[in-house]
Amino acid sequence: MRLILMSLLSGTLFGIGLALSQMTNPDKVINFLDLAGNWDSSLLFVMFGALAVTLLSFSKILKRSGSLFDKQFYLSNKSAIDKPLIIGAAIFGIGWGMSGYCPEPSVAGLGLVNIEAVVMVCAIYLGFFAHGVYQRMSKDS
Repeated sequence: MRLILMSLLSGTLFGIGLALSQMTNPDKVINFLDLAGNWDSSLLFVMFGALAVTLLSFSKILKRSGSLFDKQFYLSNKSAIDKPLIIGAAIFGIGWGMSGYCPEPSVAGLGLVNIEAVVMVCAIYLGFFAHGVYQRMSKDS
C-alpha cells in the first residue's frame, strides 16, 4: 500500500511540475522545438532543472542497497545503441514534434480533460499494441 501511495504522490508531483512548466501546452512545446522560427527557450530551464536534480541525486541513490519503497531498483541492463532504439527514438521524436505532446504531459493533460491529450494517449496505446503484434509476428516467422 505504501508503494502505491508513494507512486501516486510522485506522479501527482510530476504532473503538477509539468503543468506549471507548461509542458502540457503543445504550443509551448512546438515553439521550443521550432529552432528556425518562433523559438521559445523557456523549456530549457525545465530540462536543465531536471538534469541538475538527476546528476546530483542518481549517483547517491544508486549506491543504496535498494529502493526506499521496494526491494530493489528496476534498471535496464541494456547499454547498446541498436536499430530498434534508433527507430523508436525517431518515431518518438517525430510524434512529439508533430503533436507537441510527449507521453508524460499527455497523461497529465488527461487530468485537464483535454481532448487532444485523450487522442494522444489512445494513439500511444495503439502504438504499444501494434508493436506487440509486430513482436509476436516476428517471433513466429
